[in-house]
Amino acid sequence: MKICMIGAGYVGLVSAACFSDFGWTVTCVDKDPDRLADLKAGRSPIYEPGLDDLMERNIKAGRLLFTEKLGPAVADADVVFLAVGTPMRRGDGYADLSYVFTAVEEAAPYLQDFTVVTTKSTVPVGTSREIERRLKAKRPDADVAVCSNPEFLREGSAIQDFTHPDRVLVGTDDERAREVMGRLYKPLALRGSSVMFVERESAELAKYAANAFLALKISFINEIADLCESVGADVQEVASAIGKDRRIGDKFLHPGPGYGGSCFPKDVSALIRTAREFKAPISIIEQVERVNHERKLAMAIRIEEAAGGSVRGKTIAVLGLTFKPNTDDMRDAPSLVIVPMLQERGATIRACDPQGRRQAEPLLPGITWCENANEAAEGADILVVVTEWNEYRALNLEAIKARMTGNTIVDLRNAIDAETARSLGFNYSGIGRGNAAAEISEPRPRPLSADLHSAQAAK
Repeated sequence: MKICMIGAGYVGLVSAACFSDFGWTVTCVDKDPDRLADLKAGRSPIYEPGLDDLMERNIKAGRLLFTEKLGPAVADADVVFLAVGTPMRRGDGYADLSYVFTAVEEAAPYLQDFTVVTTKSTVPVGTSREIERRLKAKRPDADVAVCSNPEFLREGSAIQDFTHPDRVLVGTDDERAREVMGRLYKPLALRGSSVMFVERESAELAKYAANAFLALKISFINEIADLCESVGADVQEVASAIGKDRRIGDKFLHPGPGYGGSCFPKDVSALIRTAREFKAPISIIEQVERVNHERKLAMAIRIEEAAGGSVRGKTIAVLGLTFKPNTDDMRDAPSLVIVPMLQERGATIRACDPQGRRQAEPLLPGITWCENANEAAEGADILVVVTEWNEYRALNLEAIKARMTGNTIVDLRNAIDAETARSLGFNYSGIGRGNAAAEISEPRPRPLSADLHSAQAAK
């Protein structure tokens, strides 16, 4: 089977590499000359564990190809995937489909024989039918079926998610397309993975609904963490208890500074706008979006409180800047709100991240960049864990303390053992720990909308 993957970004590249590892021939088409140069040389432009090895193996085998020439790749393909960006549109928060429709317009002239055109990008309900309409207008003679095949990949574990999925979702009402897509995913079906065929609208909405529900779980446990601090409970014990309930599950019940990344913020926003457009508003998800914005501001205020009420003139060591570990992705990372707020209030920032510096440096000016946690801690009054990279879970706290000027740790991910930190003389503050209530004499204020606008402007 021959596949054309239009777009070699995160979704397109991971999907292409995994499909090629099934034995299919995959041609990735991308317009970015720098990205293509890296890809042709076998270098991944993104950090994803295991991706470089997967690419190298399949490039050598001749199954994974990269080109800027769309025509031959489309003409030769059984399946054409649309894996271009669908960023949040400025002004209204809706998904920007201009890249999708441009790809459709450019691919249409080259379609030959029966071809399945399917969206791998996350797109609003009705997009597949609009693509079909545009293809018929452009090429009324083309023998084509349009499907929706959303991805459910987590950054940092995308290859595992692709090769061992909870489910593969295909939206189609065409029997020939069903046969082609069934053959495409047969290697997964033979392993016991569920390949679900549904209506196109169901597939499109399911992706948004899944991400919105996970964002809801994150916001829920973050608010429960705040309550735990007030009543003297431990959020990790609460999360473990409710996570044992199979109706709830233990995933996405880890409190922190709010969600970010390439999917949740834009997908939550797009779902809200779609629901309003169809006059079926979902107020609970609207609240999730608001709570998540305020959460990031509250974390900066928490750090300020831990510093005695002001960070002016203080040096803060920030460990981790990416929105989650095992990725270099900075999109909507909590650090993009927290760090500028601390800088605006007079703090000096020393930061490190195992993979994020290249992406973060242009977004966060004025930072002193360090190679590791020990270097970042040099002369710091406060140490803050923003992203829970594994190496921050096993810090040599004695060495850290010897380098710091102060003795305060604010752990926004509960990555450091609180008991060990306190035994060494640190003033440790985690998230949702019952004893945090005793450390904070005044109730933590709700962030003002003016703070939100200021932080977003700084970002």
